[in-house]
Amino acid sequence: MPDIREWRDIDADWLTAALQSGGVEARVRAFEAGQVGTGQIGDCVRFKLDYERAGPDAPKTLVGKFPSDGAESRATGIQLMNYYREVKFYQLLQPQARISTPRCYFTDLDEETHDFVLIMGDLAPAEQGDQLAGTSLEATRLVLKEAAKLHSAFWEDETLDRYHWVSGTTNAPNPISPELVAGLWDGFKARYGARVAGQARQIGDAMSRNLEANETIRTGQRCLIHSDFRPDNMLFDLSNTEKPVTVVDWQSFGYGPGGADVGYFIAGAIDPATRREHESALLDLYLENLDALGVSTYSRGDFTRHYVSGAYQHFLTAFFAAMVVTQTERGDNMFFRMLNGAVDLIADHDAVDWFAAA
Repeated sequence: MPDIREWRDIDADWLTAALQSGGVEARVRAFEAGQVGTGQIGDCVRFKLDYERAGPDAPKTLVGKFPSDGAESRATGIQLMNYYREVKFYQLLQPQARISTPRCYFTDLDEETHDFVLIMGDLAPAEQGDQLAGTSLEATRLVLKEAAKLHSAFWEDETLDRYHWVSGTTNAPNPISPELVAGLWDGFKARYGARVAGQARQIGDAMSRNLEANETIRTGQRCLIHSDFRPDNMLFDLSNTEKPVTVVDWQSFGYGPGGADVGYFIAGAIDPATRREHESALLDLYLENLDALGVSTYSRGDFTRHYVSGAYQHFLTAFFAAMVVTQTERGDNMFFRMLNGAVDLIADHDAVDWFAAA
């Protein structure tokens, strides 16, 4: 078994052992490594492999995921159990998940320090989605079909409650206190000033002071949800009919309402005008796929409430993450795209006062 190490310390023998642990008989002679992607919590690295010997199933490239080089981001990944959770997903839940995910060759975790390594198949030429650019309607439809696969696989699956690393279960600790959220919101307003305007300020003030209302809004049937279901955490190759969308970044998943993933994605991935025109059809598509996969008990009323709660979750994630990861210009722009997209969806569903009135 390979040990857990930083990506810059990886050598050819280590990569050979990682491949062999994943069932690939090969020997790596040399490789090139370089960082890829735009992750906020973890760093991704592509390894281009040169083999001494290799069978037909030996991949030309691999993608590894490691703790962030940024001190703030790394501390957040540890505090929120992001690294721990992702490793456990690939070790224990991926085989049942139905949703399209990368092949995992090797992953391991130090449960005390939360140092980890995750070595996956490279899905190039699939490209990472871009929160700032958004997604096309064609891509959005494919994403909603993947959401239905994930949610149906673990619908009302109470066995998830045994895991303390699945957020929202009876055994899961909650490291996010109402006081922490209120403090981060106040800090967000202070940092960005006038950029936080109008209804965004109204929604954030109410939500950060009455976070407990979120539990009521999200009551109902539950399933495994990704919880950070957005374009940056997906790889797209629409020409690949077997695997047009692959979902990555399993650091935040939890046991919660399926509609929240749908609202979370749509709030940030589609411009408001396009969403308003096609929203009803997109929601119908998700529910139809969920029904075809064996879940016919999700009422439209509960789903719609959960859908809007996903926009609220998107809003919360935007300002929360902005304040706890290493700040970058792209990150700032992305977080405001998320924040403002959520505001538009919440307002369109007459839900601006949900937290104020609760």
